[in-house]
Amino acid sequence: MIQFTVRRILLAIPVLFAILLVTFLLARAIPGDPCKSILGEKASAEACERFTTRNGLDKPVPVQFGIYMANVAKGDLGDSLRFGRPVSIMLIERLPTTIELAMAAITIALIVGIPAGIIAAVKRNSPTDVGVMIGANIGVSLPVFFLGLLLIYFFAVILKGTPFALPPSGRISAGLSATPFYEVYNMPVVEGSFKYHLYEFLANFYIFNSIITFNWEVLKDVSRHLILPAIALSTIPLAIIARMTRSSMLEVLGLDYIRAARAKGVSNNSVILKHGFRNALLPVITIAGLQLGAILGGAVLTETIFGLAGVGLSMYEAITSRDFPIIQGFVVIIAFIYVFMNLVVDLSYGFLDPRIRLE
Repeated sequence: MIQFTVRRILLAIPVLFAILLVTFLLARAIPGDPCKSILGEKASAEACERFTTRNGLDKPVPVQFGIYMANVAKGDLGDSLRFGRPVSIMLIERLPTTIELAMAAITIALIVGIPAGIIAAVKRNSPTDVGVMIGANIGVSLPVFFLGLLLIYFFAVILKGTPFALPPSGRISAGLSATPFYEVYNMPVVEGSFKYHLYEFLANFYIFNSIITFNWEVLKDVSRHLILPAIALSTIPLAIIARMTRSSMLEVLGLDYIRAARAKGVSNNSVILKHGFRNALLPVITIAGLQLGAILGGAVLTETIFGLAGVGLSMYEAITSRDFPIIQGFVVIIAFIYVFMNLVVDLSYGFLDPRIRLE
């Protein structure tokens, strides 16, 4: 198992390098001049020349990539061309929003998708099965931006003024403040230190921060703001997980050992959940891990529609303004999370299937 883990980690290195290279090249292939996008169309030639020289954009692309890789190796993701701030600091501020949204979306997808797939498999070819599959096909077909606008119109416009109304955008209501936990508990920390940045990163998880500070008002408000974007983002993964669960369960329920368990008088629930679902779980875990990567990618549209200041919205703004360091830094972090989640999925196989542990 240790050799398998080390081998997967080593294989991830060239994958991340390739992502860095492709992202670097594609960012510079975006039409438009970064100077004009950031300083404005009326920026003078002298101002653009100074801007280009100051940010190293006058060097050949291979030289720029070599400098960038050297900085990344030291943990430096560069400074934003637009804001002049370190990309790593912006990640500390924005990444928690995206992670909260992704976790909420994948949780909804798993909680709804897996039971729906199991029920559809157990009631094969019944009206329930047909209904679940029709719902899954609709879910896969609905674009995030279209569903997001529908949800906003229904819950924020039609239901406005009712107890079921939900906020259409933003992460927290005006007038509310999620005071960081280290300030609430007067924890000693030096601004600019590693501990300070770590505490800031954790405090920007508003749900986590409000729970440990017992700020239930903020917790309720942040959760309400998260419902619509999480539903919109979870729809496609939910449908895919439901279909995969159904397919995997049908395959397992037709095996001999399931028939033998039924012949021995084992209860139907035990046959389905203990004997069937456990052995059908491996493909479901694989697809769930892959869908988490899709969720991180889909966060760009979702955060833009719902006005969430996360990595997705920052990526959209960076692309429109040709802010190369933000594009590169944020894509690398998302790719790293995706590769890490795939590693976790692979390692989980050994715990779910004893045969893999014995290999």
